[in-house]
Amino acid sequence: MAKSYWLVKSEPFVYSWQTFCEKGQGTWDGVRNFTARNNLRAMKLGDYALFYHSNEGKEVVGVAEVIREFYPDETAKGADWSVVDFKPVCPFKEPVTLKAVKAEPKLQDMALVRRARLSVQPVTPDEFKLVLAMGKTKLP
Repeated sequence: MAKSYWLVKSEPFVYSWQTFCEKGQGTWDGVRNFTARNNLRAMKLGDYALFYHSNEGKEVVGVAEVIREFYPDETAKGADWSVVDFKPVCPFKEPVTLKAVKAEPKLQDMALVRRARLSVQPVTPDEFKLVLAMGKTKLP
């Protein structure tokens, strides 16, 4: 089965790439948007996600891998929300800013440009490869 690619957003003052790496893995919880929730539910083991610092920084800073598919979000009492577990794969050698993404003609249809507020987004394989290249990053 083909790998899928995603972008997940976190405010660095709430949950940063550094904190994620120090913990060695993390649960993506607190998502309260139906489209973002459905994107979490579509993730499969081994899928990759670009880790994006929102609000502060506004840049892609690393790559995470799905290590547990969706299950109920315990922070949502009595509601139908989901979480996914990730582990860090690698940091970007150079963060890729939102400004750089918007300036790249090949990324004009990327959800990060078109649906900027969505916290969990699909990324095409070509978009994923291009963002990695822009960050001078290769997967291990």
